[in-house]
Amino acid sequence: MAKKNDKNAEVVLNETVDETSENQEEKDLQTEQSAKSEQADDKTAKGKKEKKKRVKRKDLPPEERKRLLKRDLIITGSVLGGVLLFFIILIIISAAGKSANFKKAASMAKVGTRFSEISTPADKTAATEKTFFWDDELKCYTFVTPSDDPTTTDVDESEFRVLQLTDVHIGAGAFSAKKDAWALEAVAETVRKAKPDLVVVTGDVAYPVPFQAGTFNNQKEAEMFATLMDSLGVYWTMSFGNHDTEIYSLYTREEIVERVYTQNKWKYCLFTPGPTNIDGKGNQLINVQTANGEITQSLYLIDSHSYTDGDYFGIAWKYDKIHDNQVAWYADSVKKVNDTNTARGFSGDVKSLMFFHIPLVQFQTAWNEFVANGHKNTENVTYYYGMAGEKGEKCYPGKADGKMFDKIYELGSTKGVFCGHDHYNNFSIDYKGVRLTYGMSIDYLAYAGIYKKIAQRGGTLILTKTNGTFDVKPIAYQIDDMRYMNYYNQD
Repeated sequence: MAKKNDKNAEVVLNETVDETSENQEEKDLQTEQSAKSEQADDKTAKGKKEKKKRVKRKDLPPEERKRLLKRDLIITGSVLGGVLLFFIILIIISAAGKSANFKKAASMAKVGTRFSEISTPADKTAATEKTFFWDDELKCYTFVTPSDDPTTTDVDESEFRVLQLTDVHIGAGAFSAKKDAWALEAVAETVRKAKPDLVVVTGDVAYPVPFQAGTFNNQKEAEMFATLMDSLGVYWTMSFGNHDTEIYSLYTREEIVERVYTQNKWKYCLFTPGPTNIDGKGNQLINVQTANGEITQSLYLIDSHSYTDGDYFGIAWKYDKIHDNQVAWYADSVKKVNDTNTARGFSGDVKSLMFFHIPLVQFQTAWNEFVANGHKNTENVTYYYGMAGEKGEKCYPGKADGKMFDKIYELGSTKGVFCGHDHYNNFSIDYKGVRLTYGMSIDYLAYAGIYKKIAQRGGTLILTKTNGTFDVKPIAYQIDDMRYMNYYNQD
């Protein structure tokens, strides 16, 4: 019995020893794994420290530095080469498109004119009909209209025909060749339809906006239009718009005047820089008279300037006003013309028309009054045709404190004011006795998607009479039936 108990105790002891041994082995294994994990963490931490402590290039071996320099040069060269290739492609495309459109502009069929230039007559009260000359006293061109031929019933020969074009927006760059071609065709066809004696462009001949036109070169854009007008053989002039000379375009207003519009090579361009003692370029007066010397109509072109109040790129639509010294020049010119007519034995109340790019704030004031009355005439507003096609029936005029309209109203000479700028607006309304008219626009390029629209595209024909009155007719480029212009029939 004692032996059996001893044997059992030995078995228990052996099992206990085995368990202890197994437990020890397990602990040893865990310790070993923990140590390996710590070593791995140490290596990771060390690697991070090594990454943080990058070797400076100057401390690298010479061969390694050469290899890295070579790599950097290859990357830099590739980037610069890609940029250079892009601009070379732009230049090639621009040159090809520009060349083709200059050829198109130069090859348009001639429309012609019934007027020819003569030297200033010694006696302006005995001028030759269907001529024009430079008047040294009034510092302006003067057209001499013929007497009406009673045998013709369809045309009044004594009328002077002015075609207003606006917002042509020629790009003359890599991105605009097709749209430039469309614009040239639209201008040519509108001139052919109107058969004007004089074309007045109320701004934005050029559009040197690089991401749309593909160029900053506003000189080439102006030259393309001048080439077209010379080809058509019609006398013309222009007033500047905000896009003609952008802050980033290659040439300023002064430079465009000198390099393009006053160059003698343009036979039909009658642009004059205007007085040097007032703001702006192209403040001009053009007179229309009969053969016996009676001035029957004056045309005033005014530089309405561009952006203002720090809005250098026009992003906030902050536009300048016609400056006070320009208003004073206008008033002085009206008086001189009236005095001249009086001295010749005629009425001292010569009527006039005015042309510029950016609308006066009264365009919006008048239209708002018309809208508030349910698009019906009011005591101050008489509707003729057209609509405010800009979103919200808005106008985007110059600064509200401009004094031009007040001076127009005070003097009573100017009975019609014509502007551009807002391409979808084409309304013509009378406000307090002054007819305010948005010209039909040409633009295919500036407004997104406008090349697909047709209702606003064309020109505006103004027929001046020898009695000082005038008629206005919209000339659509792509629509024959103009009844669509009577959006708000007042009958």
